[in-house]
Amino acid sequence: MSAFYDFTLPLLDGTPQPFDAYAGKVVLLVNVASKCGLTPQYGGLEALWQAHRSEGLVVLGFPCNQFAGQEPGSDSEIAEFCEVNYGVSFPLFGKIEVNGPGTHPLYGWLKAVHPEDIEWNFAKFLVGRDGAVTARFAPATVPAELEAPIRKLL
Repeated sequence: MSAFYDFTLPLLDGTPQPFDAYAGKVVLLVNVASKCGLTPQYGGLEALWQAHRSEGLVVLGFPCNQFAGQEPGSDSEIAEFCEVNYGVSFPLFGKIEVNGPGTHPLYGWLKAVHPEDIEWNFAKFLVGRDGAVTARFAPATVPAELEAPIRKLL
């Protein structure tokens, strides 16, 4: 099995992003969607990123269209939507699958610790500075509720 820092995934603009760039950081990974009832969580995720990035937090968004087709847009449409509507500046990656036979290896790795399928858009995983998964949060968990677990790791 790979280690967290062994992954490289393309950002929305297609640029490969090696995860070793996040070594020593606290990383919050979220499967996201633009047309979901939970989409307003983008604002809270951006607020977490802005509040704690200087302390070593990184928020990573992974668009996924597996839940009721709620992320139908192209990579450029997703980028524009997130920037215009929520001011998202944290890294967003190209679309991936988080469940089933097409599960991206990153999500296979994340789910090795918490093996249940991803329930819906905006499921969250917290990875500590050592590259290990420390917690998983349900989609309905609003970003503000992650303050304490994040601070504990920072």
